[in-house]
Amino acid sequence: GGNALDKQKGRGRFIAMCVLPAVLLFFVFMILPTFNIFRMSLYKWGGFSSRRTFVGFENFTKLFRDMKFLQSVENTLLLIVVVSVITMSLAIIFAAILSREKIKGQNFFRVVFYIPNILSIVIISAIFSAIYDANNGMLNSILALFRGADAEPVYWLGDQSIVIYSLAGAMIWQAIGYYMVMYMASMASIPESLYESANLEGAGRIHQFFHITLPMVSPTLFVVMIMRLMSSLKVFDLIYMMVDDAN
Repeated sequence: GGNALDKQKGRGRFIAMCVLPAVLLFFVFMILPTFNIFRMSLYKWGGFSSRRTFVGFENFTKLFRDMKFLQSVENTLLLIVVVSVITMSLAIIFAAILSREKIKGQNFFRVVFYIPNILSIVIISAIFSAIYDANNGMLNSILALFRGADAEPVYWLGDQSIVIYSLAGAMIWQAIGYYMVMYMASMASIPESLYESANLEGAGRIHQFFHITLPMVSPTLFVVMIMRLMSSLKVFDLIYMMVDDAN
């Protein structure tokens, strides 16, 4: 009993020593800076001078009364919802097709879907700026076939009512391949016997997808969704370059 207890204590100390460096790094580089930023937000201060005036939550009051800030929050939330939902849906559908269906050139399509993820933001910005160009862009050229050559061009990156969706299109195109590969890796671990049993019972592909594939990849689905939400919150460079090019 004593030896077992000593081993358990020793194991606990070993785990604590392994975790301690990560906890210290997280505390020093995440918790402390976050706390310091919040503390600084309670002062009226330029950041360089030694004179600081405590104003409490006055800065936050001004912030939430600023219409530009509220509009940016609205745009961010819209991007998070639109991009995350469409990206995750398309990624898991394409992953299921490439994993379960017998398609010629499966490896080729996997590479093609993943290529946008390894392209630099500058290249992606250039590609979609060219596609969305109001005068010579591919999208307006296709629309001109149906609307006529004399129709007013659509300003995909200049019209405030649709620019958010134009940006979402570029973000979705960039991200689908990365999350598709993660789903495919998860689907590879699903026992083939489950699908064989479903086939014997007469279950179709769609029924198998919703009752076998989705439940089995649900842990990955949750992790991927969290990753996508975090990525959507940090998007700046792509939006800045595309909108700047349009202006």
